[in-house]
Amino acid sequence: MSAPEPAFEAPWHAQLFALTVHLNEAGHFTGPDCEARFGATLKRHGLTRELNGGEDYFNAWLETLEQLLVARDLAAPGDLAVLKAAWRAAYLATPHGAPVKLAEEVSPG
Repeated sequence: MSAPEPAFEAPWHAQLFALTVHLNEAGHFTGPDCEARFGATLKRHGLTRELNGGEDYFNAWLETLEQLLVARDLAAPGDLAVLKAAWRAAYLATPHGAPVKLAEEVSPG
C-alpha cells in the first residue's frame, strides 16, 4: 500500500489555507465574499478554478487574502509590503532545510 498524496504541495499552501479558514471563522469576511474575490483574482491572472492547487493557484489565493485584509482594515498595504520583503530576505538567507526565521526587529507600521 502506498502513502497517500499530500493535501498541499508546499507547507505555505497549508498555512495559507489554515489562516484563511481562521479569519473566516473569526468573522473577518464571509466565504462567499472571499470566493467571489478569489474568482476575480484568478480571472485577472487568466487562471481557472480547475487548477491543481499549485503555485499559481496559491499565489492568487495569497493576493486575494491580502486584498481582503486591506479592505477590512486588518492590515495596511505598506505593512504587508514590509513583511513580505522581510520574509523574502529571510527565506533567501536561510540554508536549505533549515527553518526560516523572520528577524525580530521587523515590525510593520
